[in-house]
Amino acid sequence: MEYMEALEETNMEHSKNLSLEASQKITPEILQAFDDDSIAILAERLEHDDYPTPFAGLNDWHLLRALAIHRPELTGPYLHLVDQEPFDED
Repeated sequence: MEYMEALEETNMEHSKNLSLEASQKITPEILQAFDDDSIAILAERLEHDDYPTPFAGLNDWHLLRALAIHRPELTGPYLHLVDQEPFDED
């Protein structure tokens, strides 16, 4: 159990670094900072939908959507969380 708690704490700390503040824009640098582990953390937050405000969840949703557009290789398993029609934003 200690391992899982330590892992969760590490994931939470890492995910704080990849969360958006309400006024922060999604930049190419933010999108490039994501890897398989950090996208899994983002998806887990969205899956649990346990945010202090609706806007915090919306920020994560917008971030996942941007990742689906610009880094589709990371988002395949999580597209159900984006919940939208197929898109082409080239």
